[in-house]
Amino acid sequence: MTAQAPTAPAVFHGRLVPVTVHFDDLDALGLLHNARYPLLVERAWTELWQEHGVRFDGDWAAAGDACNAVKELRVTYEAPVTSPGTYAVHLWLERLGTTGLTYGFRFCSADGTRTYAHGSRVLVRLDAATLRPAPWSEAFRAAGRELLRPAD
Repeated sequence: MTAQAPTAPAVFHGRLVPVTVHFDDLDALGLLHNARYPLLVERAWTELWQEHGVRFDGDWAAAGDACNAVKELRVTYEAPVTSPGTYAVHLWLERLGTTGLTYGFRFCSADGTRTYAHGSRVLVRLDAATLRPAPWSEAFRAAGRELLRPAD
């Protein structure tokens, strides 16, 4: 018996980024492995930020806003993904601080209507030399403001 994924409202904030689940992403039971959800979310964020010129090319000193670390990760699994194919990750910012941010995500159907997992992650921007918190650039903050979830 396959669980029905909860239905979600249309995407009114953030971005819906397509991702692909491959056969080898599934576990022995034929379900998307729990560790793959954060990986696919990370790939979606990487694609989104690269559109804004934020990327890591191997040089931490030149990485700028891409020099960051995860402080916290929370994932709630709602329904199993049972087959390879095209899905999406709905991404948005919950909070954009001076040196940190909290983003929300949903792993969902390609059209964004069914949610399989959701969660949040806290990132801290780091100074490459000291590994201490450092402020986000103004260009990063401007792009981030476009992704902020409106207050309810």
